[in-house]
Amino acid sequence: MKHFALAPLLVTVLLAACGTAERPQPTPAPQARTLTVFAAASLTDAFTEIGRNFEAAHPGVTVSFNFAGSQTLRTQLEQGAVADVFASANQTEMDTLVKDTLVAANSAQVFLTNSLLVILPANNPANVQTLKDLSRPGLKLDLADTTVPAGKYARQILASLDKDPALGPNFSTQTLVNVVSNETDVRQVVAKVQLGEADAGIVYASDAVAVPELKTIEIPAADNVIAKYPISALSKAPQPDLAASFIAYVLSTDAQATLKKWGFTPIAP
Repeated sequence: MKHFALAPLLVTVLLAACGTAERPQPTPAPQARTLTVFAAASLTDAFTEIGRNFEAAHPGVTVSFNFAGSQTLRTQLEQGAVADVFASANQTEMDTLVKDTLVAANSAQVFLTNSLLVILPANNPANVQTLKDLSRPGLKLDLADTTVPAGKYARQILASLDKDPALGPNFSTQTLVNVVSNETDVRQVVAKVQLGEADAGIVYASDAVAVPELKTIEIPAADNVIAKYPISALSKAPQPDLAASFIAYVLSTDAQATLKKWGFTPIAP
């Protein structure tokens, strides 16, 4: 009798054991990692969106951006700053890092192009209507510094416009006299014009997309500059696998569409 009385208890124990064995195990939390990206200031809006999308596709990953002028970022890296990815607004800064062995030779890829235009405050107090007005005495013009890619491009454009008979051979000289400030990155030019501290500025087409209330004047294609933006992992990237994944994503159809939305001309992946 005692033998049969124990049978229900035994069944209960066995069922409990089976239930424990079949209980799903909790999924381990993804490892928290940070990807550090140094990127040209003109990429701020587009890369911020791309970074959010990359984080969503890579649980546990945080993308930390450092946006500044390409020359400033290159200097920071030369002085020992640690990063995984560098995205420059020109090839010069990338080539310098290759010479310094901070970027592997032939690793950089062009991932977009950009052009430039003139921006004006929304209320256009100086009544700037054409490129010729940039050389008008007393006009306040803001440019990126000559050490900044956008500043170099702006001055190339002004020199090229000297060949336009409607502007005259002294157009660039007369226009550069009107420069009231030289900024360390192109986004500061946008800010000065937006605040009305300058009557005009020369920036990337993508900058005008980011601040749609500004008025713009197009620069003829023959005199404009097509800026090519390269991207590469750093030679001593702390997260080389994530760096490679991020660059692959930047070159993907989805990210290229995001870049186009923000005014850049994408490179087909």
